[in-house]
Amino acid sequence: MGISTRRDGPVALVTIDHPPVNALPVAAWFDLATVLREAGDDPATHVVVLRAEGRGFCAGVDIKELQRDPGHQALVGVNRGCAAAFGAVYDCAVPVVAAVHGFCLGGGIGLVGNADVVLAAEDATFGLPEVDRGALGAATHLARLVPQHLLRALYFTARTVTAAELYRHGSVLDVVPRAELDAAALAVAAEIAAKDTRVIRAAKEALNGIDPQPVRRSYRFEQGFTYELTLTGAGDEARSRFANGAAATPTTAPGER
Repeated sequence: MGISTRRDGPVALVTIDHPPVNALPVAAWFDLATVLREAGDDPATHVVVLRAEGRGFCAGVDIKELQRDPGHQALVGVNRGCAAAFGAVYDCAVPVVAAVHGFCLGGGIGLVGNADVVLAAEDATFGLPEVDRGALGAATHLARLVPQHLLRALYFTARTVTAAELYRHGSVLDVVPRAELDAAALAVAAEIAAKDTRVIRAAKEALNGIDPQPVRRSYRFEQGFTYELTLTGAGDEARSRFANGAAATPTTAPGER
């Protein structure tokens, strides 16, 4: 369990497995960042597939860990950990293919929004419950998946969208039955991996270089408002309600950012 990696020829498969809902604690976000960087830096790796075990892809941050911290070191740590993991996807030297099933919430959006290719199971749903958790963040990454006005509606309401909806927007390459998700992701990865990795690595760097959105800077800007909400008490109150079971809504699963 935790963060693991295995190889399928030139494809590195990185798996998130942190029951019960893949809501990651501080250490796991940094572990994920390290594994992704190491996979991309390995000359034998041509493509990375980011996948998950369990009920869903990722429910974001382990809020209960934050609430157990009498100070705010865990909040600082998880903000830095999320930034590191999201950045490791974006800066990975080779393309990252995200294979998403079940819920993809909060921090899951940060990972998937920074991926190069997204495939999803038919049961996949995507959303940011940040406003219900007293935090802000990952709108930077949701903006890479949906148009601006839909982004704002989803952010303000904490609603989710389906894989089929994202497919219509062009941000999900394909939607497949859950049982076929890994095979579909590996097929796309193999197609990319068969090309000259020197060219693909250069192409990844070139595409990042012409990206109109400074994802690292804009995400850290968002996080500043999380600290502000915490200082005013609103953040702690919202996280406390969630940790005590009072903040769940029909449109979200456990977790945040």
